[in-house]
Amino acid sequence: MFGDNGFQWLKIAAAIGCGLVAGVFFAFSTFVMTALARLHPAQGIAAMQSINITVINPLFMLAFMGTAGVCAALAVSAIVKWQQPGAVYLLAGGVLYFVGTFLVTMVFNVPLNDALAAADPGSAQGEQLWKTYLATWTMWNHVRTAAALAASAALTLALLARGAAGQ
Repeated sequence: MFGDNGFQWLKIAAAIGCGLVAGVFFAFSTFVMTALARLHPAQGIAAMQSINITVINPLFMLAFMGTAGVCAALAVSAIVKWQQPGAVYLLAGGVLYFVGTFLVTMVFNVPLNDALAAADPGSAQGEQLWKTYLATWTMWNHVRTAAALAASAALTLALLARGAAGQ
């Protein structure tokens, strides 16, 4: 479908996409959520509600969802072309991103975001939700960060394996 050069560019795009998304999630894990936790709960809730709205934009969605699609395709191609150099890294990278980043987001982070969206920032229920949200959302964000970074590394190894095999 893409030829060897096109396939290489897909791997490169996926490795870069995984790294880019890992960086975004790393920022949240290392300082954004800590900064939001330092705010009064009503302010933290309102800020995160705003972030959760503005993150739905074409550039982030392309990086996040486009990378998921390419990683899923690369994982399938690794199974089909198992004899190719680096196939195990390609499969690992595709699965790590798709499961550890994309599916974790859909199954854990998005429902937490939806619950927070419905919260009244000034209410006692909102304040209680915020405490739970901070710990749970951030823990799953750590998982997403590690998975995206590991996927980027695995996809880079897949590219290097092909180069080492002289292809």
